[in-house]
Amino acid sequence: MFASLAGFIARRPRFVLIAWILAAIGLYVLATVGVGGGNLFDRASTSLPRAQGTDSTKVYDFRLAHPSETTGPLVSAEFTGMAPSDPSLAAPVTALANELAARPGVIAVMWPRGVVPGPEASQGAGTGASATPDMLVSTDGKAFLLTVSYVKFPNTAAATQEDQQVESLIKAATSSWPMPHPTVSVYSNPLLYNDFTTQIEKDLVTGEAVALPIALLVMVFVFGGFLAASAPLIGAVASIAGGLAVLFGFSYPITLDQSAINVVTVLGLGLSIDYGLLIVSRYREEIARLGDSPVHDVRTEALTKTLTTAGRTVAFSAVTVGISVGGMLVFPAALIRGIGAAAIGAVIMALLSALTLVPAVLYLYGHRLARRSVLDRIPGVRSVLRRTADVSNEDGFFSHLARRVQRRPWVIVGTVTGILLVLASPILDLAVRNSDYQLLPVSNERRQMLDGFNARYPTLASAQIDVLASATPAEFDTWLEKVAAVSGVTRVTKATAVDGMATAGIYTAYPDQAGKSAGSLVSELRAVNAPFAVYVGGQAAIQADFVASLKAGAPWALGLVVLATFVLLFLMTGSLLVPVKTLVINGLSLGATLGILSWIFADGHLQGPLQFTTTGGIETSVLVMIIAFGFGLAMDYEVFLLSRIKEHVDAGESNDEAVRKGLQRSGRIITSAAAVIVLVFVGFATGQLLIIKEVGIGLAVAVFLDATLVRMLLVPATMTLLGKWNWWAPAPLRRLYERRGLRH
Repeated sequence: MFASLAGFIARRPRFVLIAWILAAIGLYVLATVGVGGGNLFDRASTSLPRAQGTDSTKVYDFRLAHPSETTGPLVSAEFTGMAPSDPSLAAPVTALANELAARPGVIAVMWPRGVVPGPEASQGAGTGASATPDMLVSTDGKAFLLTVSYVKFPNTAAATQEDQQVESLIKAATSSWPMPHPTVSVYSNPLLYNDFTTQIEKDLVTGEAVALPIALLVMVFVFGGFLAASAPLIGAVASIAGGLAVLFGFSYPITLDQSAINVVTVLGLGLSIDYGLLIVSRYREEIARLGDSPVHDVRTEALTKTLTTAGRTVAFSAVTVGISVGGMLVFPAALIRGIGAAAIGAVIMALLSALTLVPAVLYLYGHRLARRSVLDRIPGVRSVLRRTADVSNEDGFFSHLARRVQRRPWVIVGTVTGILLVLASPILDLAVRNSDYQLLPVSNERRQMLDGFNARYPTLASAQIDVLASATPAEFDTWLEKVAAVSGVTRVTKATAVDGMATAGIYTAYPDQAGKSAGSLVSELRAVNAPFAVYVGGQAAIQADFVASLKAGAPWALGLVVLATFVLLFLMTGSLLVPVKTLVINGLSLGATLGILSWIFADGHLQGPLQFTTTGGIETSVLVMIIAFGFGLAMDYEVFLLSRIKEHVDAGESNDEAVRKGLQRSGRIITSAAAVIVLVFVGFATGQLLIIKEVGIGLAVAVFLDATLVRMLLVPATMTLLGKWNWWAPAPLRRLYERRGLRH
């Protein structure tokens, strides 16, 4: 199959290239412009991760379907630095309130000095009847609120547009007031959601702008020139366009979280560069071996050999990575399933570009790849390139490193294992959480307004826990009396009847609803006996149910990935011990990664250099993504290394010699790919959204550890200790491998 593909590309390289260019442009336009229903960023949602079918999700959906009759769409402006009683504010704020009250759809504008009715005042809903003007003054008297209530908007886009116009009007008016005038912040739910969308788009552009130029520079030194270095990036750019379109397609059948856009994009970019590096490196190795020149055209032969070896390795790697991220599909939570499905699409796009677009580009580059690069003529650069870009030597840095490792394998195994266990130790106290607006940067206006809002305006604070019951309000009030006596509960509201159910709110003593205390309270409330069905909701309950769903799905996901990885590595190597060794070592590496991630983001180290504010834990969805994506990338490098070692074993060389030569041939690619991918991930981590920063730093750490301590030291050491037992399997399985094994 790979030989036939190589022949087709060699016959029609321009056709393949033009087809990819047209497809990439079309797919990018589809994702960013969209069709009916908006583009990719419009269709993705932003909300707390939820587990379908749980009590908290039932409460969430019920609240969404039955909004309060006294609270409609609302825009709130907070004025800080001046008391509402200040005489200089009376005229300008009154004028602003009158101007806002005249806008279409407004029911009323309220501020501490009164209420101004709007055109829809007769509608009643949304008047904020539960609030009075005196509630709009902060506890210290140095800030106050102005609220604009509306009738229901036809859609989210209309609400966002109106809220943005109101925000601009309020800020323009405030800036013209006599000095000193108060500082103003404006909040509404549509504005908050729009901030997430805008930040994700901005972070995506920033990440690509930082990552791609640096990746090109690194690959110039890897390949010794711009020509060879450009091929993987061409494939990566096309893969990004295709990946965005895949995400757009998935946004219809599944609920796609906005953070998945950046996360899956960075995974696709990293894999595209990984696979492109392997293809380009093997192709250059083949044209050097065959002696390509204008009078001796070996491009077709070199391309065939490249795709039947490196191309097959790339395909095998893509399958293992696909299985790793595919494990996310068995989790109950739609958010995790959505990211998993989208990640599989990104893997497929990276595979297609590496097996078709990159080879076509290499073929069209012609004999120029065999010539000396312009950079090679620069004296200072020449010596560097001879160390980094030479593909013909089987004796070099990595083979020398392997020899040193093979002299003291037990020392290496013990030392590296000890280091990884120490790095993993922070996970013993790992804290996970589902953050909400806290994912936005601390400089965000909406976040600043929400931070401490309940403390500043306690009479306006919403209940942290919502409860729903299949009972009458009187029956539910009896249960609520028991709840009021639970430690941590400060107040309960009277039950009300809504659509055949009874609802109420519970106020707690815990401001951090993603913390352990709030989670423990949810468990206590659910343990309070009731003669009817009671459903506990709110942020703490949503987080508890989401974590429980991850724990329920984890054994199935882990079992699927372990079994599939074991089978695939056996079919590749014919060994039972290599898959076991790989799984154990990958587990150690992932443990160290999570330990470092916990030390940084949960414990709050490096907040200044990395520009974030800790929330006290790692996002639950990030934990799953780091394990799935990190394992997939680790398998990526394991396949790269094992495929070259197995080539030499199959050629009749001894185990130790095969390890040395395999490491020499693949070590440069693994370290080069890792260097590029670490820079890509760090580039995306320069964004401001906390969840993207966590994923970027986490995957950068995972790749760095895997490409250095694991693949360069631990794997060669363990393979040296196992010797010929590396390739052991019982006789029946050996016969199965002879018939069904995957070989070059």
